[in-house]
Amino acid sequence: MNLLNISGSPHVHSDESTKKIMWRVNMALIPALLVAIAYFGLNALLVSLISVAACVLFQWLIEKFIMKVPSTIADGSAVVTGLLLAFNVPATTSMMWIVIIGALVAIGVGKMSFGGLGKNPFNPALVGRVFLLISFPVQMTTWPQVGGLFPMQFDLATGATPLGAFKEGALPADVTLWDAFLGHVGGSLGEVSALAILLGAAFLLWKKIITWHIPVAFIGTAFVFSGILWLIDPASYMDPLMTICTGGIMLGACFMATDMVTSPMAKSGQLIFGFGCGLLTIIIRNWGAYPEGVSFAILLMNSVTPLLNRWCKPQRFAN
Repeated sequence: MNLLNISGSPHVHSDESTKKIMWRVNMALIPALLVAIAYFGLNALLVSLISVAACVLFQWLIEKFIMKVPSTIADGSAVVTGLLLAFNVPATTSMMWIVIIGALVAIGVGKMSFGGLGKNPFNPALVGRVFLLISFPVQMTTWPQVGGLFPMQFDLATGATPLGAFKEGALPADVTLWDAFLGHVGGSLGEVSALAILLGAAFLLWKKIITWHIPVAFIGTAFVFSGILWLIDPASYMDPLMTICTGGIMLGACFMATDMVTSPMAKSGQLIFGFGCGLLTIIIRNWGAYPEGVSFAILLMNSVTPLLNRWCKPQRFAN
């Protein structure tokens, strides 16, 4: 006797798959990776390769020997986590071994401990990044300075990022908005070029992997809130354009806050999620202990996602 398994509506068919989506996200990260290599040289390449290799290896080991399930490393999700983790650390020689620890935490704690892809409540790369920031604060805040294009040396000069310098007193006079937009400033690998990140985000929007709701709400809220503060006291607060072009706002808004697993499903929920990320980022930047607040803001809003999914219901296809 043949039994038929009938699922409920809607019966929507698509040629999209997790594997396609993940590898397209990896493609979208290539412009930022190329800019990082151009400005930080071999350091950026090595940190990225080590991070990706460690994430893939740890996921394979956990699936094979602990979970005892078929390997899913071919879907590209571990590569995405590895690249995003690398994009959140400095391109210094001290990070070569520390990033392996971050990869273990990102994959082992942030992802696989909850059951793997699609079940993690927090962005794995940010879990790894925050763990490293708390555990290795000196190494995670030793920023290489951008020199000429394609530097080959490993021991790059270090110094404060624009956010760190402003937190300590004032933005250096030689740092311009154009420098921040193109990436000619110190910082994490994936934070340096707003232009490269926007190019990758445009690709994701074109392929309909992300929607505009979270990035626009995130960046727009950060711009408006920082603009209000700047208008009140220009000497104490960074101007809004420099605010959104420096640090991790662009990277966080376009590639990490938009993670479909850890962000709300409904468009209204995504707008609230982006608003919360932008607001918390500016609050932490200006009144918190750290000059940057993107990672903490996104993780905090990840914890609110289940509530937003209950409050903001997606549109039903059928009754």
